[in-house]
Amino acid sequence: MSQTLVVKIGTSSLTQPETGRLALATIASLVEVLSHLRLQGHRVVLVSSGAVGVGCARLGMTERPRAIALKQAVAAVGQGRLIRIYDDFFSSLQQPIAQVLLTRSDLVQRNSYLNIERTFQQLLQLEVIPIVNENDTVAVDELKFGDNDTLSALVANLVRADWLFLLTDVDRLYSADPRSDPDAQPIIRVSQMDQLKDLQIKMGDHGSRWGTGGMITKIAAAQIATGAGVRTVITDGRYPRNLEKILQGEAIGTQFEPQPRPASARKRWIAHGLVPAGTLYLDDGAVNAIRSAGRSLLAAGIVQVDGEFQSQEAVRLCDRSGQEIARGIINYRSSELHQIKGQQSDAIATILGYPGAETVVHRDNLVLS
Repeated sequence: MSQTLVVKIGTSSLTQPETGRLALATIASLVEVLSHLRLQGHRVVLVSSGAVGVGCARLGMTERPRAIALKQAVAAVGQGRLIRIYDDFFSSLQQPIAQVLLTRSDLVQRNSYLNIERTFQQLLQLEVIPIVNENDTVAVDELKFGDNDTLSALVANLVRADWLFLLTDVDRLYSADPRSDPDAQPIIRVSQMDQLKDLQIKMGDHGSRWGTGGMITKIAAAQIATGAGVRTVITDGRYPRNLEKILQGEAIGTQFEPQPRPASARKRWIAHGLVPAGTLYLDDGAVNAIRSAGRSLLAAGIVQVDGEFQSQEAVRLCDRSGQEIARGIINYRSSELHQIKGQQSDAIATILGYPGAETVVHRDNLVLS
């Protein structure tokens, strides 16, 4: 059965740990596997880190730069080198590829999101393998999102993937860091993300010498992807052939079970394409109305407003304890909400001096978490 697969490979898998130079044998194996999967009829997207690491090696740098401007310059050097190597390997197997560079802001604006979605669909229909990376040379904030783990989850949601594979430098998720704790227990399957809290998992550090990702960002990515209905696997990037074995049913790596996928494309975008600009804390009545009855949020149910945001931006909706219950697109600025929170809808015009929307977040623009 033809499926849509998103494969993310991190810098730790693409490069040699001591030198930062490309691990060409791993890349060759990955290219062969992805090309074979494409020939089997699967739609394949590759999200590849490594631009900064490759740039460091190209320039003879012994450490990953910390300054943003230098990091962006090094990424510009490395990205060209990285895509050329991919093109050489894929071309030897007659598999066309496309380079797609994205920033998080590209996925926030609805029009650009739809344009990107259509571009991906056309590339996949043309039997091209898109190779995606963050556009580090222009996106300062993107370097804060945990390398490409979050991006891969957002891309998986964008293309409505069936699988997201996170290839890293460990074979699966463990109850503790297996490199330092001999009693660490492997975790084969995660059916609910709350299961990880019960296991008190220790996430380890925040990445390798040459990369920025870590297990924390991979679990966060798995949460985004599974919430969008995408089955997610964390597995060892040194053995790309395991992808085919996993698709055939072998229990390799850690597999995260998908949750029900939001039905509408717009609600998938709200849930997983937008970065919340603020948080609203709600009373029990509003929480129950949203959760149980699927109603819109009214000003009367808001007890606290955090953050500064404009109308039509995304916000988190939380109960009094801070537990997120939903996300939605707001109809008011934060400055207005500070004035009307806890008030009845018919009092809004008097308080603000002008008429406003009856709902703070309409149910059509609201997605349960």
